[in-house]
Amino acid sequence: MAANTASDEIERLIKEQINLPSPPAIAVKILNIVQSRECSIEELESIISADPALTSKMLRTANSAFYCLPNEVSNVGRALSILGTNVIKNIALSFVIAGDLRGDKASFFDFDYFWRRSVTAAVAAELVTGLLRQKNDDIFVTALLHDIGVLVLYLIKGNEYLGLLKRCIGKGDIDLITEERQAYQFDHQQLGGTLLASWGIPTSITEPISYHHQPEFTPEPSRQTAHVLNTAGLLAAIYTGTETSKHVKELESKMFETFEIQPEQTRELLDDVARKSIEMLQIFEIDPGEMKPYSQMLQEANEELGKLNFSYEQLVLELKEAKEKAEKYAGELREANSRLEQLAFRDGLTGLFNHRYFQETLAREITRTKRYGRPLSLVIFDIDFFKKVNDTYGHPAGDQVLINLAKAIGIAVRPSDIVARYGGEEFTVILPETDRTGLKVFAERLRHCAAAVTTIFNKSSIKVTVSCGGAQYSQEDTITQQEFIEAADKGLYLSKENGRNRVTIVDIDPKAQ
Repeated sequence: MAANTASDEIERLIKEQINLPSPPAIAVKILNIVQSRECSIEELESIISADPALTSKMLRTANSAFYCLPNEVSNVGRALSILGTNVIKNIALSFVIAGDLRGDKASFFDFDYFWRRSVTAAVAAELVTGLLRQKNDDIFVTALLHDIGVLVLYLIKGNEYLGLLKRCIGKGDIDLITEERQAYQFDHQQLGGTLLASWGIPTSITEPISYHHQPEFTPEPSRQTAHVLNTAGLLAAIYTGTETSKHVKELESKMFETFEIQPEQTRELLDDVARKSIEMLQIFEIDPGEMKPYSQMLQEANEELGKLNFSYEQLVLELKEAKEKAEKYAGELREANSRLEQLAFRDGLTGLFNHRYFQETLAREITRTKRYGRPLSLVIFDIDFFKKVNDTYGHPAGDQVLINLAKAIGIAVRPSDIVARYGGEEFTVILPETDRTGLKVFAERLRHCAAAVTTIFNKSSIKVTVSCGGAQYSQEDTITQQEFIEAADKGLYLSKENGRNRVTIVDIDPKAQ
């Protein structure tokens, strides 16, 4: 893949702002102050001190075992004078960016795991740099953000990217990069580096991020930092992933070949990473889980092994049986999770998304419209004279009409559109990236689609029509989500009043805002 092709695609994404996060406002202020030639310590102190939560985290970090200062630091100004402007600036950026991109608890992407691994990598990178007796004030924030491209790809591609990540589990970083480039023409390294550069983050941070899985290709003078990032990612994997023993052997080999660090020093580093990561994760307000030093993990494993009195043959048999049970339970767990997901967000009769999912998705799309200025439309429709269908043919027939209509509408919409059962015989369709003209065309197509559906029930042919109401939301609108729904519902009411089997698009009245 040519580098300019990847660069062009990423630049297009940034220009169009397709689900890309914006830099937090306080991060922009910090960067502007530090990059200014007339920057003063007092200005940086005033920006940080204006945020009490950020100030508290900064002081906890300065007084932690991570820096081992001889005396307690009681204010940001004192921390700046002892640790330096660059260190404090990078610590502040770390907290601000990590706090702004923590994500939604209901998301299928595990944001807590992502930041647990990122903070552990940041601690590891700082310790590796110290072991090499090198000075790099940027290393903590660089390592914290080294995999931010993974998070951003999820924000852009959603469940499609989650599927790609799952396919690469147990493979390797290079396999993930290869899959990403085949799917999107770029990888998460390139996306992360380019996005951060667009935020004004300096090259000393963005360049090693762009190559951290392939440090040998990094331009000088960032190559050493890229090697540190690669090693830090491996250290984080030991404490946040699986195959711990395999990763430890790989780490010992890499530390010796790349930095001439002996295995004994690597083992000491391993324990130090765990101890200091637990403290730093607590400052970041991230649950460290069951993280413990590697030496403690080995000791506990040896103690458990010493309790076993089985013969070799018995151990093999136990292992075989445990493996079979684990595979069985894993399969059952996958099925159960799939069923739970269906129950949580799907309507039991039609299989469409339910009212709860509709409200949550509409809220996200309104936020996206406000941020990026892309048009958003909403259609509400219901079946004309549905009560007559139930009274004439019975409720089972009415249920079958709802099921058949849902199938037909599901086929007619675009992959990006969200169809939901709003309640009873009423349905909604969320139409991202759709202006008023597109809304009108879609609603008419939907109406014709519904009219073409025939339900056969007990030898009776049942045909129905639908009435539709629609409204479009734009970046300038200030109405609430409920008012947006009510606008589309008003269109539905007017369609009913004017004879049914028709479409009415309602303009959002600026005076009503």
